[in-house]
Order: sequence, then structure tokens, then C-alpha cells
Amino acid sequence: MDNKVIIFDTTLRDGEQAPGFSMNIEDKLKMARQLERLNVDILEAGFPIASEGDFEAVRRVSAEVRTPTIAGLARSVKKDIDRCAKALEHANKARIHVFLATSDIHLKYKLNKSREEALAAAAEGVRYARTMCDDVEFSAEDAGRTDMDFLVQVTEAVIDAGAKTVNLPDTVGYCLPEDYGTMIRNIRSRVKNVDRAIISTHCHNDLGLAVANSLAGIQNGIRQVECTINGIGERAGNAALEEIVMALQVRQQFFGVTTNINAKELYASSQMLCEVTSMPVQANKAIVGDNAFAHEAGIHQDGMLKNAITYEIMTPESVGVPRGKIVLGKHSGRHALIARCRSLGFQLTTEELELAYSLLTAIADKKKTIEDTDLQQIIQTARSGKSSHTPLHTASPA
Repeated sequence: MDNKVIIFDTTLRDGEQAPGFSMNIEDKLKMARQLERLNVDILEAGFPIASEGDFEAVRRVSAEVRTPTIAGLARSVKKDIDRCAKALEHANKARIHVFLATSDIHLKYKLNKSREEALAAAAEGVRYARTMCDDVEFSAEDAGRTDMDFLVQVTEAVIDAGAKTVNLPDTVGYCLPEDYGTMIRNIRSRVKNVDRAIISTHCHNDLGLAVANSLAGIQNGIRQVECTINGIGERAGNAALEEIVMALQVRQQFFGVTTNINAKELYASSQMLCEVTSMPVQANKAIVGDNAFAHEAGIHQDGMLKNAITYEIMTPESVGVPRGKIVLGKHSGRHALIARCRSLGFQLTTEELELAYSLLTAIADKKKTIEDTDLQQIIQTARSGKSSHTPLHTASPA
């Protein structure tokens, strides 16, 4: 089995569908160029039938971003596929991504179709898309809640119809890793023509398991992962691209697979998405959050100052973060204080250090973090030999 995992980025399509994350055409182009620097394999630029803006965004990205394959989404109906093909006509490498729901819940309540009708529509959509584009992907929407026998039937049919990739999404984030891994094992063992297609995952995060389920898929033979920067997407979001990539890199010996991603562009990609959407990423976000490489606890800081490997399983530089942060707060120790003082160009005597540390802990009980301006005042007070009970003027607590 190929040990390369294809990274399919859907930040500009599924990610943008999240409330508050919409992007205009220029935003999408800016983000698409950054995703090209990140070296994603496939970039899903939008859903061309959805609006004139989405059509134009896919058309512009296709014409101007040349390295990744550019994908557009289409329902398994001719008008969607026609519109998608038109938007992609100038792409250097194009993919039409056809989807149709397959779970009984969706068939009954959303599509009002029988299984037989859905099976025929899925195959026909793929067959029609192949007349316009050599690279066609099919997604079985809500695969995670689809009857396994029927999912096997659909997968075989769309591969016979010409799909080169079959995506099995956990559309509503319902699966547990064991569920998802079992589904993939069944597909790979029961679908007779599975060797003619790449099996893909697209997991949502409603139970906080999108990344775990995607990794379970990889363990069971999936070789394409659909994901987004910062994990943005419908409802609770998608599997976060940066978490998938770094899990595979840090635990490479366990997974035995690699990606083409330039990991040093992960932080820049995250920051650009925050900029174009005006939506910050949470501080404790894995890999790219402000606190991902920050250390406040004294024991942690002491270990970090001796050797970063004590508390960091990857370096900040490996994901494009300039450097880790030693954060001064009420949990900090003297070693961290010395390091921060040195970074500001100050050397303290033993007596000055003890007084400065006493002042630091007193202020840290009132403020969440100690800024450089606070530290400079602490140093000045310590050097003047004032009592630790001397009140200091500090900024208001954040």
C-alpha cells in the first residue's frame, strides 16, 4: 500500500460554510495562494452551483493557482456537474467532486429517494462527470450512518462508473474511532474493485473526534484526508489539517505514512485564515494556538530551559512558529524569571532576583500574565532595593 497520504483541503468550501467564516473572492485567492505554499495536494475551492460568487471564486482560483489539483463540489445532478466543469475549465489539474447522501435517514427525510434510486443517481452522476473531467471523486454523504451492505454497493457502483476517489464522510460527527476504522476495513475487504480507487475520509467534529476518526481511517488504509485549516467547518467543524499532518509526522514510526505538506507553513496558514475571516483561533488550539508552545508552570519552564524536549514533542520552528514562549505568571519559577530578564538585557544579583521574584508572584496573583513593561518595572524596583510590600503601578488585569 502507498505510504503517502493525500491532503485534500476544503477550507475554502466546507470551512467557509461555517457561520462567520465567509470569504469574498479576493480573500479566497489570498488563502488559496497560501495553501499552495503549504503544498496541499488538492484544494477544494467552492461549490460552483451555490452562487455566482462561489462560481467566480472557483474559476479564479483554478486559473491562478497552478500547483495543487483544484476541486469543485457538485451534487449528483447534471446542472451542478455542468456548472462545476465550467468553473474548472482553466485549471491546470481539475477534479469534479460529486456527492449524494446514502444513509436511510437522509434518503427518507432529505431526498425522498429509495436506495435503488440513490444507487442509480450516484453512478450516473459519476459517469456524467467523467465525460468532462478525468479526475472524479464521489462522496457518500453520511456514510458513517449508512447501512454497510448498501455502502458496499454504492462504492462498487461509483468505482465502476469511473470514480478514482471514494470519500466516506462522517458527515455529522457521529462515529467513534472504532466505528470508523471498522467501516473502512469492511469497505476495503468487501468492495471487489476497491483497488481501482483511493478511499478518503472527511470527518466532522461534533463529538470532538474528527482528527481521531481520520487517523483511525489512515490506520485502516485510507490514503486521502479531507480537512481544513484550524478545523473550521459546518457546526463544530472538520478535522484540523495541522493536527492531522503533525500527528503523522510526530508519530511517523507508528503510522508509517507521510504527506507532501510543508509543515513550516502551518502557522502562517492559520494566521492568514484568522486575518481573512477576522475570526481568531483559540489560544489552546493544538499546533497553531498562542499557547501551543507557551509554558507558565515553573517545573515545565525549568525543564524547557534545560532541554526543550522535556515538554515539547515538536519544535515551534517545525510548524513555522518563531519560537516558544516562556510566560511569566503565578506558576512561574526563578529560572523562567532569569531567562526573561536576560532576554530583556538584565542581569540580576542573587538579592535582586529574590526581591524581583517576590514582586513577580505578588503581581501575578492579580494579573493573568506579566508583560515586558511589568517586568521592567519589577526589575527597577528590585534594583532599588525596595521592599516586596512596596505597591507597584501595573496595567489593569486582562
